[in-house]
Order: sequence, then structure tokens, then C-alpha cells
Amino acid sequence: MSESRETLEVENSKFQLLDWGLLAGAAGIWGASFFFIDIGLEAFAPGLVTFFRIAFGCITLWLIPIKGPKIEQADRKKVMMLGVTWMAFPLSMFPVAQQWINSSMTGMLNSAMPVFTVLVGLSMFKIPTAAIQLFGVATGLAGLFLIGIPEVTTDGTNAIGVLLVVLAVLSYAVAVHIAGPLQRKYGAIPVVRNALLFAVILSIPYGVVGVIDSGFAWGPMIACIALGAGGTGIAYTLAAELNGRVGAVRTSIVTYLIPIIAVFLGVLFRDDSITIWAIIGTAVVLLGAFLTTLTQKTGS
Repeated sequence: MSESRETLEVENSKFQLLDWGLLAGAAGIWGASFFFIDIGLEAFAPGLVTFFRIAFGCITLWLIPIKGPKIEQADRKKVMMLGVTWMAFPLSMFPVAQQWINSSMTGMLNSAMPVFTVLVGLSMFKIPTAAIQLFGVATGLAGLFLIGIPEVTTDGTNAIGVLLVVLAVLSYAVAVHIAGPLQRKYGAIPVVRNALLFAVILSIPYGVVGVIDSGFAWGPMIACIALGAGGTGIAYTLAAELNGRVGAVRTSIVTYLIPIIAVFLGVLFRDDSITIWAIIGTAVVLLGAFLTTLTQKTGS
């Protein structure tokens, strides 16, 4: 079976209970990641937060005693590209962006990923998408609009921060299309930990520069450990497993659920106020996420 036909069949497979569990797990952990980034930035420069996140995530996965198949020479470049597009580049953008925008806004902007995933899939990987999934994407964006407009008005979001997050999300959209075939061939943990190993190497210079402008405090350090072990090691493995099972487009709906977690943490720990539009928008986003998991035949 060709890789493109296998990808198409995966994209049209039925969503199982395990898939919902993987989706909820990755979304929950990533939704909290932006909260931990904010805490990390209280003591560490963005470059050091990025390095800690990638390094702790890499260590976590390499400590798991799983022996996967050796990655073939032909696929090593793809794993390295995954290390750039899924880890080193986007994870460098978020701490920088969150110097200007808050964690809730970063989480909401991440929910644009399904749109980028569809566009990248169609333009770069020639993957057809079911009409019902496209309708789900549109529905989710309508919900994001309802959530985001009041927040942009009250928070005075900085355009540079928004741009950096958008670039990071676009990079994610490329990465999920690379990750799926690799996961199906080698398994989630072998792929993610090898990609993280390459990302660690790339992030070392950024981390060294970050040391110069950093202090130290145990709260931010614990936040970075949680960010790395959970938000990078565990969450990326869950997402890679989901990607191999249901495809890139439906994996990207993980980001639809992130704003819910981000808003919840903001209300619980920062006394954020939530508008009625945000509540309505959240319900619409959930509807869009559900529609995006549905499939219909798109041809072969």
C-alpha cells in the first residue's frame, strides 16, 4: 500500500474511544503548557525556557525502556525535519510571544491549527479532505472568533506576539503531516524522542544565550520541568500516537480544546473574568471539534 493511500484510509477511519482519550490527554496537557511558560518566564529568559522544555521532554522519553525499530537512513531526514517543525522552531516562538501576549490568547491562537493543517495537506501533501471536516473547521473558527474578539479588545494584544504564534502554528501544521507516516512505521515514542534529541541540539545555542538574562527560582524551574516532561515528552507522544491512528487533520483538532484549558486555569489561578461570548464560543468550538472527527468518502 502506498503512503498516500494509507494516509487517506487513516484520515477516513472511524474515531474510537482510545482516540478520544489521546485527544483529551494531549489537549489537557498542552492547554496547561502556556500557563507553565508564563511561570517559567518569571525567572528565565525565553531561550532558556525553550531549552529546558525540550531537554526535559527528551530526557523523559529516553528514560522509558522501550526499544523501537532502528530508524532507516531514508527516514532520518524526516525525523530531523520533525525536530525542527514540531519542536525547535515553534517551541522557541511561544516563550518570546508570551512576553507580549498572555497565555490564554496564545492558547486561543493555537486553535487555528486545523485550518493550516487542511491548507498544508492540500497544497504540500495532496491530501483530500472530507467536506464535513471542512465544515467542522469553519464552525470551530466561528467559535474562536466569539472567544477571541472580547479578549483582544481587553488585553491589547501585541501584533508581534500574535505573528510569532501564527508562525509556530503554521510550523505545527507542516509537522503533523510528517509525523503520521513515521509513527505508523516506527511507533510514537521512538519517533518523538529521536526528533527531540535533534531539537535539543538545535536549542543549545538559544539556551546558552538565555542564561545571560536569567535568574533562578524554584517555582519557575518546577514549571519548566512540568512543561518539558508533560507538555513536551508525554503530550507529543500522545499526539504522535493519535496522528498515526486518525491522520493529521483530526489530530490538529487537539488545538480546538486548548482554549478551554487555558481559560479554566486563568479563572482558577488568576481570577480572569469570562464573557458570555467566550462561553458561547467555547460551545461552538466543541461542536466544530466533533464535526471535524466525522468522515465521509473523498475518493482515492
